[in-house]
This record gives sequence, C-alpha cells and structure tokens, in this order.
Amino acid sequence: MSLVESAIRTVHLVFAAAWVGGVLFVTLAVLPLAREAELDPDPVSAMTGRLVWISRISALVLLLTGGHMAAAGYTADGLLETTAGNLVLGMVVLWLGLAGLVEVASSRMREQLDQGYLREPARDYLPWFRVASLVGIALLVDAGAITYVG
Repeated sequence: MSLVESAIRTVHLVFAAAWVGGVLFVTLAVLPLAREAELDPDPVSAMTGRLVWISRISALVLLLTGGHMAAAGYTADGLLETTAGNLVLGMVVLWLGLAGLVEVASSRMREQLDQGYLREPARDYLPWFRVASLVGIALLVDAGAITYVG
C-alpha cells in the first residue's frame, strides 16, 4: 500500500471515529444532563450545532475518501458479488443513516432549545441520538469487518 493510500485510509478512519465519538458524547453525556435540567439550553444548542458541523464535514470527508478507496479497490461486480463489497455498500447505507439522523434530530432539537426549552427536546430527541449512536457503532464495526475480510 502506498503512502497516499495509507494517508487516505487514516483520514477516513479518523473522521469516522470523530463523527461517531461526537454522536456518542451527545447521546451519553449531554442529553441525559439536559433531560435532568443540569445544563442550560444555550450550551446544549451550541454543542448540537457543533455536532452538526462535525457531522457535515465528516460525511463529506468520508464520501471523498471512501469513494476513492471504493473506486480504487472494487469494480461494480466486486461491490455486488464479494463480502467486502457488500460491506462497503452496507457502510454507505449506514453513512447515509447516520448523517440523516444527526441532521434531523439536531435541527429539530435546536429549534426548541433556541426557544428556551430544555427538558422536552432532550427527552424527545434522546431516542433519535441513541439510534444514531447504534448506527455509528455499526459503521465502525463494518469498517473493522472490511479490514478483516478485505
């Protein structure tokens, strides 16, 4: 593997880990505290706003680096007919799911937070973030599986 390919894989994995880590942090640390009104709405809104930017930037970087790796490593038939190719396609579905969940849940929750509400949006959108966390973990597991079978 060339230095460029190694760098692309490293960037891909770092952004995936940062994205999933951010979602897990909001899910496990921020929203439970907000649900109990141990935080103010403004910092929670700011944190979810930053998570949206982390999500958008990570999704773009993962699209570019993942697209490069898929184009360099698979044919169309290889994506459909091999285990590693199927895992790549599964990763794309999980990537779309994680991006959509974070975007929708964060934007809807921030609307309520910006109106001064705290407990209700934290309670209402915590399940969305739990699902996003599970999708993120599945994304990382899928990446590990690709490394193992590929």
